[in-house]
Amino acid sequence: MDGHDSPQTPKGSFRKFLEQLSGAGKAIGVLTSGGDAQGMNAAVRAVVRMGIYVGAKVYFIYEGYQGMVDGGSNIVEANWESVSSILQVGGTIIGSARCQDFRTREGRLKAACNLVQLGITSLCVIGGDGSLTGAHIFQTEWSGLLEELAHDGKISAEQVQKHGHLNVVGMVGSIDNDFCGTDMTIGTDSALHRIIEVVDAIMTTAQSHQRTFVLEVMGRHCGYLALVSALACGADWVFLPESPPEEGWQENMCIKLSENRARKKRLNIIIVAEGAIDTQNKPITSEQIKELVVTQLGYDTRVTILGHVQRGGTPPFLRSRLGGGQVVWLPAARSNPNEPGMEGPRWFCTQEVQKAMDERRFKDAVQLRGRSFENNLNTYKRLAIKLPDSEIPKSNCNVGVVNVGAPAAGMNAAVRAAVRVGISEGHKMFAVYDGFEGFAKGQIKEIGWGDVGGWTGQGGSILGTKRILPGKYLEDIAAQMRTHGISALLIIGGFEAFQSLLELSKNRDSHPEFCIPICMVPATISNNVPGTDLSIGCDTSLNVIVETCDRIKQSASGTKRRVFIIETMGGFCGYLANMGGLAAGADAAYIFEEPFDIRDLQSNVEHLTEKMKTSIQRGLVLRNESCSENYTTDFIYQLYSEEGKGVFDCRKNVLGHMQQGGAPSPFDRNFGTKISARAMQWISSKLRESAGKGKKFLSEDSVCVLGISKRTLLFQPVAELKKETDFEHRIPKEQWWLKLRPLMKILAKYKVSFEVSDASQLEPVQPRGAEEPAAI
Repeated sequence: MDGHDSPQTPKGSFRKFLEQLSGAGKAIGVLTSGGDAQGMNAAVRAVVRMGIYVGAKVYFIYEGYQGMVDGGSNIVEANWESVSSILQVGGTIIGSARCQDFRTREGRLKAACNLVQLGITSLCVIGGDGSLTGAHIFQTEWSGLLEELAHDGKISAEQVQKHGHLNVVGMVGSIDNDFCGTDMTIGTDSALHRIIEVVDAIMTTAQSHQRTFVLEVMGRHCGYLALVSALACGADWVFLPESPPEEGWQENMCIKLSENRARKKRLNIIIVAEGAIDTQNKPITSEQIKELVVTQLGYDTRVTILGHVQRGGTPPFLRSRLGGGQVVWLPAARSNPNEPGMEGPRWFCTQEVQKAMDERRFKDAVQLRGRSFENNLNTYKRLAIKLPDSEIPKSNCNVGVVNVGAPAAGMNAAVRAAVRVGISEGHKMFAVYDGFEGFAKGQIKEIGWGDVGGWTGQGGSILGTKRILPGKYLEDIAAQMRTHGISALLIIGGFEAFQSLLELSKNRDSHPEFCIPICMVPATISNNVPGTDLSIGCDTSLNVIVETCDRIKQSASGTKRRVFIIETMGGFCGYLANMGGLAAGADAAYIFEEPFDIRDLQSNVEHLTEKMKTSIQRGLVLRNESCSENYTTDFIYQLYSEEGKGVFDCRKNVLGHMQQGGAPSPFDRNFGTKISARAMQWISSKLRESAGKGKKFLSEDSVCVLGISKRTLLFQPVAELKKETDFEHRIPKEQWWLKLRPLMKILAKYKVSFEVSDASQLEPVQPRGAEEPAAI
């Protein structure tokens, strides 16, 4: 780490930011409002530290808008230490309240007066739809409020002139994920974790007693939590406000449940959003569903209402990045509602969803929720409901699915999706066990729809996986492909899968059996596959790292000052160490991609020693396992121990293979499901092109990696990605997450520059074009 970096001359939008916000007299107020959401504290921490970094004063506004209206001791200046050790704390340390006073102009006049007296002209609001709507109104009225205050003699004309514009930026804190214009709101991922933890626990008892469970989750007006949790656990049925079941749903649901039991499935899971309705806008309750199942089918049925459990607990990995980025945009929040900051179209969009539901235009409601919601719903329907065999046109194609490389959480969800989408496309699906070694030995078996039931929530690789490449088994693999008539191949794995793709492509001339569509879906905790920003499994691994770091830091509570040295996996790829360090609040993260020497280590130790002389009692240092041949974990531990004598002591921990284990996170379950389903659609389209033509696939675009880049799924020929790969170190030559290194250093109180590229600017909300690909 470049702990001794000196500030560089800022450029572009960041220079404009510094010009407007840095220096004496500039002040930011931060408040949390409405319902609490896990991750709010992480956002507050990032806002405070980024604000201090640019030289502004930052004020806590306690108890949301009520504190802003009441003023006095509710608005307090924050310092660096004010936000120490809050990353892992749920809820909000500055309190939240629903405020009726702020809804009146008189209340907003009081709030404006309190802000002006302290010189606060930039406001960061963390809350839901109502909170951000209030902030938008407040910003719009600001100049008029100041003029009225001056007229009443409560502020001076000079103050009106000096504080005539209010910069406002909103961060959406809502577990419902009901806000248009953002992929995921603060708290949503945490709520999904709570739901999936409960579902996984319930499934074991339901299987034991052959029970049906009806789970009610939050979402009065938005069915996101219900939909995504249904997708993540493979629920039998889901009820949403935006997409009510068709007329006669009672009979259809009972038929579906009984069919699943006939396939020897020992449990049924039904998920209900608390705001679920039918096509006549009448409520559908969990008790009503229970009575239906008991009366019609006689199944032992239980109802579980999760309630406020979904709001509690420690926030997972997706918790720290938003806050720092939003402070950078404070000066961009102009009075024009279409510029970055408080954007008028986003409120309009949110209100339009409710209007569409009220008018029973449910298709419009789903589309207004956004591409991701619509894609989730379509994927769920396709994977949950199997059409009768007589209604599925046969393709006469056999498609193989194989796992390659180290296991990664979410692999099984990807296999399940591939099998079910393949069957729905009319293909015969074949599972290949134990990687390419098993392929060569003929460990291949046809796999059916019911065979993959319950796979979504299981960790590891049920098919078995090995790191062995196909190179030395080419003849045997080709023979097995002939024997089983394999028409296409889906490979799910990490860097070894990428290398396997290259080997099969390279040997097409000598083995015509390889002249078929071959697609790779990236699955590795290291996130080191070229052609994708994320891989299946890396989110689960990061959650393990962050949770472990939180527990380790907590173990030092009440003791003397202590620094923990944590080693992460990842090979030469520093993704886990860097992103884990960012989310866990690390003081340093050593990675291979950013070379360091003894001077950097010494500088980091000195920096941490100075911090430990304040009220900060715990330090955290992450090290990627292959970041340096000589600066080992033991070396760094001994160096910090020696140099910190008298100030802090040290402990070390090597996380090891616990990063590969455990049940997949909701993100990895859904990501694996959706990316694998998309891969099978691509394979099907290729096979349809050659139907009846006996066509051999020889072009480069028939051997692809399916990755995600800037929210969009992208198929890229492996031959093109070869040029972008560092094969010696098994990493891509360029990695997007390295741009976040400065943010981690700033939040750890280093003096480094933080450049905001033009490409990262906020995008206005746009209606989706007909040909625009659905987002993940």
